[in-house]
Amino acid sequence: MDLRQLKYFVQITESGNFSRAAEMLRIAQPSLSQQVKNLEEELGVELLLRHARGVTPTEMGQQLYDHARRILEEVERVKDVVRSQSVNPSGRVAVGLPTSACRGLSIPLITAMAERQPKITLRVVEAMTGYLDEFLQMGRLDVALLYDRRAFENVAWTEMMVEELMLFVPPGHPLASSGGVTLRGVFEHPIVLPGAPNVLRTVIERFAARHDIKPVAMDCDSLPAIAQLVQQGRALAVMPHFAFVEEMRRGEMVAVPILDPTPSWRLSVVVSPRTMNPRGSDAVAKVMADVIAGMVETGAWRARLRADKSRGEAGRAVPR
Repeated sequence: MDLRQLKYFVQITESGNFSRAAEMLRIAQPSLSQQVKNLEEELGVELLLRHARGVTPTEMGQQLYDHARRILEEVERVKDVVRSQSVNPSGRVAVGLPTSACRGLSIPLITAMAERQPKITLRVVEAMTGYLDEFLQMGRLDVALLYDRRAFENVAWTEMMVEELMLFVPPGHPLASSGGVTLRGVFEHPIVLPGAPNVLRTVIERFAARHDIKPVAMDCDSLPAIAQLVQQGRALAVMPHFAFVEEMRRGEMVAVPILDPTPSWRLSVVVSPRTMNPRGSDAVAKVMADVIAGMVETGAWRARLRADKSRGEAGRAVPR
């Protein structure tokens, strides 16, 4: 027994005769009769009573008709669900945001998702980049904003922009009004950085190695703790400008450009290869990319967009 046979039987029962059903189904009447005969032989019961006016279902035939109708209706509902998913993604999507970006990006992202993809339930996870990458590979996250695309293999990603790193100092520090400091000069002061294998630490060490600089810094994987160390004058921090926008607005920190060389990193929106909701994940990645592009274009996020990643043009992440 298959869906085609059930469809034929339902149409015969509703039409009341074979010729009309064959016309509706656009198949030859002998073929239709054979399908009913096969069903009766498989089930071992007579399903239709033949008479001069056509056919009517037997008691067993009526039971088959009732069940077959429900089955066929359920199949159509399944098709509708799948089709609606393709047009209007839904379900839960877990999004990972790095600590340095979460405070500034989470609310705009949640707001944009509510407006553009209201059927998707967003779960925002904040963590250091190294942990986000691990969670993404394990399937604990569906989408993430990650730094250093070279670490991505066999995942879908969209490289968004390049972000320069800066030195954060308290307002009264001599460097606060200096207009800039060399990377070598940065490490003439007490510095706090996230510990290895955090991507920021790796980037700083890579830039330093190219210029024969030995970076010495205390480890701290807590952004609030790093902020307090800077505010209290206990250490200076190297971070992206976006990380401490609120502290700068309140006059608690000053961002000093790092020169000769200027360390930077690339940011990418990445979709997990293990996501259980690929359509929803792609939709979230698209909205996130658009939100980020918009924030950069308005100056809310200090970075350089890739030429093809202006707002409204940040499409689906592509496989590397």
